Amino acid sequence: MTATGLSPSENRDLRRVAGLMVPASTEYKVPGADDPKIVADIERSIGRDMGEIHNALAALAGIADLDDAAAMAKAEAFRSAGGPAVAAFERCVLQCYYRDDRVVISLGLEARPPFPKGHVLEQGDWSLLDPVRKRAKMWRDA
Repeated sequence: MTATGLSPSENRDLRRVAGLMVPASTEYKVPGADDPKIVADIERSIGRDMGEIHNALAALAGIADLDDAAAMAKAEAFRSAGGPAVAAFERCVLQCYYRDDRVVISLGLEARPPFPKGHVLEQGDWSLLDPVRKRAKMWRDA
C-alpha cells in the first residue's frame, strides 16, 4: 500500500479509468482526469469513500493492462452495474477534475475560491420557501 491507501496496481487502474471517464481535449485545452495533478488530488480526496473505492478498483482490476477497446468495455460494464462503488468512484474522479484550475478556466470561470470576493447570486422567488417555513420543526431542542 502507498501512503494514499491504494496499492500500486490500484493506482494504475484508477489512473486508467479516470482517463477513460474524462479524456484530455486539445480542442478545449484541458487535461484528462488521468493527469498526474488531478490523480494526486483524487488520491488525497478519497477519504470516507476508501472502502467503496477499493470495491470499485477490485471490480476494475487489471484494466490498466488492457487495450483501449477492452478497457472501455470493462469500464462500461462496471458503470452499467451501478451501485455505491460506482457512485463513489465517479464522485471522487469528477469532483477533483472539475476543481482543477485548468478545467475551471476552460469553463470561462475565474480559478479562485468563492470567498472572500464571493459570487453574485441572482435573487429568486422567496415565496417558494413558504411550504418549508410552514412545516413543523423536525428537530428537538437541545
